[in-house]
Amino acid sequence: MEEYVIDIEAENKEIRKRYRALLRACKPTLQKGDKQEIRKAFDLALESHKEMRRKSGEPYIYHPIAVAQIAAEEIGLGTTSIVCSLLHDVVEDTSMTLRDIEDRFGKKVARIIDGLTKIAGVFDPNSSIQAENFRKMLLTLADDVRVILIKLADRLHNMRTMEFMARHKQLKIASETSYLYAPLAHRLGLYAIKSELEDLSMKYTDPDTYKFIAKKLNEKKAEREKFVTDFIAPVKEILVEQGITADVFGRPKSIHSIWNKMRKKSIPFEEVYDLFAIRIIIDTDVDKEKTECWKVYSIVTDLYRPNPDRLRDWVSSPKGNGYESLHTTVMGPRGQWVEVQIRTRRMNEIAEKGFAAHWKYKESNSDNGLDQWIQKVRDVLGNPEPNALDFLDDFKMNLFSDEIFIFTPKGTLIQLPNGATALDFAFEIHSDIGATCIGAKVNHKLVPLSHSLQNGDQVEIITSSKQTPKEDWLNFVITAKAKGKIRSSLKEEKRRVAEEGKEILERKLKSLKITYNTDNINKIANYFKFPSSQELFYNVAKGVIDIKNLREYVASEKLPEVTNNQFASHISGLVEKINKKEVDTILIGDDYQKIDYTLAPCCNPIPGDDIFGFLTVNDGIKIHRTSCPNASKLMANYGYRILKAKWISSQHDTAFLTGIRIIGIDDVGLVNQLTTVISQEFKVNIRSLSISSNDGIFEGNIMVHVNNTEQLDNLIKHLKQVTGITSVTRYESEN
Repeated sequence: MEEYVIDIEAENKEIRKRYRALLRACKPTLQKGDKQEIRKAFDLALESHKEMRRKSGEPYIYHPIAVAQIAAEEIGLGTTSIVCSLLHDVVEDTSMTLRDIEDRFGKKVARIIDGLTKIAGVFDPNSSIQAENFRKMLLTLADDVRVILIKLADRLHNMRTMEFMARHKQLKIASETSYLYAPLAHRLGLYAIKSELEDLSMKYTDPDTYKFIAKKLNEKKAEREKFVTDFIAPVKEILVEQGITADVFGRPKSIHSIWNKMRKKSIPFEEVYDLFAIRIIIDTDVDKEKTECWKVYSIVTDLYRPNPDRLRDWVSSPKGNGYESLHTTVMGPRGQWVEVQIRTRRMNEIAEKGFAAHWKYKESNSDNGLDQWIQKVRDVLGNPEPNALDFLDDFKMNLFSDEIFIFTPKGTLIQLPNGATALDFAFEIHSDIGATCIGAKVNHKLVPLSHSLQNGDQVEIITSSKQTPKEDWLNFVITAKAKGKIRSSLKEEKRRVAEEGKEILERKLKSLKITYNTDNINKIANYFKFPSSQELFYNVAKGVIDIKNLREYVASEKLPEVTNNQFASHISGLVEKINKKEVDTILIGDDYQKIDYTLAPCCNPIPGDDIFGFLTVNDGIKIHRTSCPNASKLMANYGYRILKAKWISSQHDTAFLTGIRIIGIDDVGLVNQLTTVISQEFKVNIRSLSISSNDGIFEGNIMVHVNNTEQLDNLIKHLKQVTGITSVTRYESEN
């Protein structure tokens, strides 16, 4: 067939061209002998992948070359990383072993590639392979941060070239990216990569919104460029007069960050004013950096009036990921707020290339927050047997949060995530201090363990040898380190109590003439609905299960509940059935398909929405929107439970629940006008209505039953035409 004709000569020419482009990108970091190492890795990768092709039909070698190019050009990594990038799929996809890599390229390269290679082997179906793979990658972070930087380069290239993949794979990879990899890029200071990963994820998980914002940005491009030119002209003029050498330019905000603003503030695109930021990059010596930044700040705020609440000084106190910059928001010439970012050439390189640039400038800034953060990751990973999913959730929580700066009684500065409590601070100092903490003094005033700390607080911890970690502590600590240590202590305590319970149960079963063996213990655990024998022993020790309950079990004719193993085989059987194309896609609204499903209340999907199925433990299959707030977490952690789903008809005869949020100017008869449009004009049933009015502003949340997205869009369009209404948006659920 015609489409399979391959021009080998043209492809070889293209491979050579891409390889030369890679060498040009590596040039700034090349040292003697490096070129030969890169060539050796390239030749091995070329040979290993010679029979392989990407989904697009291109030779597979294009991918390792592109990953190496991103690592060199966009992250600024050196020769070892380039070699590892070229070889990152060799062990996984060919018969080449890590030992072979070590013999040819040394231990360091082999260790990094091991970190990049996914875990092989069989897993408990209730655990998450993705979470375990991610945890394995992070374990090597303690050893070598390049593992994660190369992984980010790999992910970025996969996201840029995803158009040829199946839709369900696009969704899974995009969700994993927004859930884990974008926050990680943010934490490592790779802001350009973080923004691109978020935008590309949104392009696949919420394509309609992505296209809508991209179109709007394009329409206003010329107008925006004129505004930027008018804004920066007087700034440039004064900089030249003052003898300050600097680049001044406008930078558009990412589509994802604009959408976030629209969602958080419930405003339409037209009301998002900071669609771009002005960036001023100064050329100056390291010892004059702070003075020059404040001098430029003074020039900008003399020209344009600043918003006093929007000054962010990350020059005096850099962010934990090494980011340094001075941000201010000023009133532009046309009466709209404009964000201005002021930084030096060195600071800009750190902001663009994150960790790699931080490492380059390390000598001038030895006490860098990034080193402290990597140390924290090591501490968290050092925890005995942490559950991979718990670990992931805790770890992710600390990726995006802003930092606050707290002082010890002796004046040492400790960085914590925003919202951290006195107990988080105690664990940050030392695990033993956290475990025995009974209270704290904040600014010399006694406070409880759950007290939220503020920037600049001075904290003294009070301990007692009688104190041990409590279950409710998990409700108010937010750092991964504190959560991990508390869970670990509670598990240890539970194990000790369960051992006592085991002995008690053995004696009780003996008195009831029941043989103590694994089979009977499992049956008893199932009868009392405990997920494991340890839970059973623990509840026996605590007195929840006593001899009376055990007699009821003996007298009972009830069959045991479904065991974990049976559930696991049920899940894998159903997934296998779907994967074998017996059930290719769950057809929503098809009475003939014998698969039970429910619509998820967290996002209330309606016909016309892009959807997927998720296999739950207790509630069968749940149908979610691909843009559901929980979608990225489900797809990232439980990819093997995700099922394809689609609507089979426009469902004119069935009504589906969805929410509409309405904001406007309060006026007599407004509610009546709204309900007239909804009930009489559109014949749509209202399930619930909650309305609040505050100082002349009306806010209403209305849950309605609609047939499909087309009807909902029409309804929203008509509601917007009601006099006094400023915003009408769909929202996920009543919660």
